[in-house]
Amino acid sequence: MTDAQTNPLSRTIPCIYVCQNRSCELNGSAKTLQAFQDANPKGVVVQGCGCLGQCSTGPSVRVTQDETWYWQVQPEDVPKILEQHLKGGEPVQEKLNTRIHLQFYT
Repeated sequence: MTDAQTNPLSRTIPCIYVCQNRSCELNGSAKTLQAFQDANPKGVVVQGCGCLGQCSTGPSVRVTQDETWYWQVQPEDVPKILEQHLKGGEPVQEKLNTRIHLQFYT
């Protein structure tokens, strides 16, 4: 991870990191990153990053403010992530990376 990814400020200023490593790139991460950048969310840092270690689930997206990790994020998912999660505070359940956000059923 880069210094920006581990910076304590990323906990107070929402940061969205979109993996641009080879596996995610092959699944369209450049377009996903562009969709986040085009949306230009106010008060949110958006940037591409190196491998997030979730290669088989890409494009991977990490929201540092609350350590939410999304998988298989496509450009059409971006508006919902921004509106529901960043503005509304509710992660988009169907895009949560289940390797990180374990869901237990009773």
